Amino acid sequence: MFSYLINEFRYLNELLWFVMLLVNFGAIMLFYRFLGKLGLFLWIPIAIIIANIQVLKTIELFGITATLGNIVYASSFLITDILSENYGKKDARKAVYIGFGALIVMTILMNLALFFRPSLEDFAQGSLVTLFSIMPRIAIGSLTAYMISQLHDVWAYNYWRKKVPGTRWIWLRNNLSTMVSQLIDTLIFTFIAFYGIFEGKILFEIIVSTYLLKWIVAALDTPFIYLASCWKRKLKIREEQ
Repeated sequence: MFSYLINEFRYLNELLWFVMLLVNFGAIMLFYRFLGKLGLFLWIPIAIIIANIQVLKTIELFGITATLGNIVYASSFLITDILSENYGKKDARKAVYIGFGALIVMTILMNLALFFRPSLEDFAQGSLVTLFSIMPRIAIGSLTAYMISQLHDVWAYNYWRKKVPGTRWIWLRNNLSTMVSQLIDTLIFTFIAFYGIFEGKILFEIIVSTYLLKWIVAALDTPFIYLASCWKRKLKIREEQ
């Protein structure tokens, strides 16, 4: 009965999207509160790996076609903005390189796993092939888009931090840097990963929906970067060495 009601609920995807949003932001803040800068460095590979698996799933959201993974991936921009605000450009760039390395390692290891001959009792090989045989193209698109957009985000955040210093303007530099960077990321990734797989109309919908969802996430993450800044100023962050 319960599963029937869930399947019949018209706005299930939208509800789950907001739940995932809250879980994602909540986890980031817990990582930061109790592990400090190390927690942010740890979250980057988690976000990149999960996002590159979730992005393979296409869903209907708010009446448009979208790929999953937008929330988790968009959170990486919040991470680099917190690092830029509280620790500086050097640590923000380090987080970008950590994510880049994590994605390369995951792609290599998962594709090597596909070459192992499965036993007669194996039940996962077909699913793994479906998910990870496309991974090199996804990974190339993600790596290219990730590096360009994230390094732009770090540069842009610090550029606007110099132009509009002070904690009252965190919202401005956070949104100006993130929203432009996410547009760059969306265009590069979508064309590399999905051009030729989806027809033009669907590809355009994915670009628009992906950027729109990332834009919403960027706007909604603003209170969390203020909270992170407040915790840092009041020495409430437990920094792990």
